[in-house]
Amino acid sequence: MTQTYDLVLRGGTVVLPWGMEATDVGVRAGRIAAIGDLRTASAAETIDCTGLHVLPGLIDSHVHLREPGDAAVETIATGTRAAVLGGLTTVFDMPNTNPSITTREKLDWKRDFVAGRAWCDIGFYVGAAKSNIAELAALEAEPNVCGVKVFAGSSTGDLLVEDDASLEAVMRSGRRRISYHSEDEYRLQARKPAYTTGMPHRMHAEWRDVECAFLGTRRLMALARKTGRPAHILHVSTAEELNYLKDFRDVCTVEVLLNHLTQTDEAYDRLGGYAVMNPPIRDARHMEAAWAAVADGTVDSVGSDHAPHSRAAKERPWPECGAGLTGVQTLAPLMLDHVNAGRLSLPRMVDLLNAGPARVFGLVGKGRLAAGYDADFTVVDMKKTRTIEESWIASPCGWTPFAGQSCTGWPVMTIIRGQAVMREDAVLGEPAGIPARFAP
Repeated sequence: MTQTYDLVLRGGTVVLPWGMEATDVGVRAGRIAAIGDLRTASAAETIDCTGLHVLPGLIDSHVHLREPGDAAVETIATGTRAAVLGGLTTVFDMPNTNPSITTREKLDWKRDFVAGRAWCDIGFYVGAAKSNIAELAALEAEPNVCGVKVFAGSSTGDLLVEDDASLEAVMRSGRRRISYHSEDEYRLQARKPAYTTGMPHRMHAEWRDVECAFLGTRRLMALARKTGRPAHILHVSTAEELNYLKDFRDVCTVEVLLNHLTQTDEAYDRLGGYAVMNPPIRDARHMEAAWAAVADGTVDSVGSDHAPHSRAAKERPWPECGAGLTGVQTLAPLMLDHVNAGRLSLPRMVDLLNAGPARVFGLVGKGRLAAGYDADFTVVDMKKTRTIEESWIASPCGWTPFAGQSCTGWPVMTIIRGQAVMREDAVLGEPAGIPARFAP
């Protein structure tokens, strides 16, 4: 009997959980229905993927879409459009908006707001604040919430939980994995008076130094062990932390950023404020440690920490310039370029941008290219070379710290739940992204 599918991806090299195979993928009702030789099958639509690689839909588990906030910088509509142009099928949005997402009412607003606006699927962080600690257990159990985000060191926004007593109280309110911005606020504030307006941008890495990050992580790991509450340390940026966290795999998972795998402190002299982010870009020793941690499995996920600011905010003198860089649209192209440069394999990249985020956050229906899972695919041309140009950037802020960088390997199609939403730079149809689902 002839099998019938809504969509067949034919003839590509498919990245499966157990390896790469030249095979076909059949889709029915938005889910993967078959993997294998489907030459005799019938389909409403067939896409020829000969010469291309078919990846499970890539996930950026760390973005700031800035809504509610300043629509001239970013919105859910523009940020998710950027995501699908860059080959991503799901993003997890941070809570430090204006106002922050710290209550059920604000979470409900955001969940409702994405309908008809989001181009890709989207999960939501809720923010921890000293005022909502008692409600965090209930908030993290809400549908579509990937977890709680704690700013243990100050960054953009009004969320800050810096003292051990409050951090421990957060850890005891709920049970799911908590994501942390790990810098020590006391060290930051004690050192701040030494750094004055107009100093070179590279002072950012001196002020927010290695010990600032490492001290924050040591404090968090002591509390995680004390409470038994699992942690996810975001944007780990130092060799010291990466080595230290190998001894805390029972309570901790690890994210590194594309920026810390791609840029070193020379960027401050070249880009000025467009290289300023928290935690900072550091010297080559830390980049080498990050790649070693990718190679030995210490790193569970790679994110962009897409955090746009206006050009005016980035061009103010340091330290008044906005801290945060765009990245959701350039994450996949740059990681594919790293694959072609031999820094990691394509299956390892897929682990970091698909299976890893799904595993860390308990994402349901996504995280592997296998029968029964959502039919999310990132189709890439590993031989295509292209230069990142600011004219391609969909975020209204209009800039990228990677402008002019050439990439070999490029996303040519983004498919979400069986529907192509991007093909060769054309965004297709209407926004149909939905809130992502997570295990309770």
